[in-house]
Amino acid sequence: MSNRIIAAIQKVPRGYVSTYGAIAKAAGYPRGARLVARTLRSAGGLNWHRILGAGGEIKLRGHSGLDQRLRLEIEGVTFRGRRVNMKRHEFKFRARGKRKNLTAKDAKKGRKRR
Repeated sequence: MSNRIIAAIQKVPRGYVSTYGAIAKAAGYPRGARLVARTLRSAGGLNWHRILGAGGEIKLRGHSGLDQRLRLEIEGVTFRGRRVNMKRHEFKFRARGKRKNLTAKDAKKGRKRR
């Protein structure tokens, strides 16, 4: 279960951020933001600082929140007040579309599934 979450976290590149909810949705667990937080706490070696709360808010408090902000600023992430500029730095996961079924007409024309 957490392997899919870890894989989604590892897809967020340097200079970009994502939210707990977006990571959960990309991993196949819609409404699983708390599961993402739990995975970040327990798994080591992840780029935890690239994962934020809804709207780009740093959810960690105290020194951990300051550390997260500094790490993001080093990567070139800009802020609008206390929040990350999500329009500029939000990583968008590719949508998982439904597979298109072949029809008999498509098969005759030599078309393949997309």
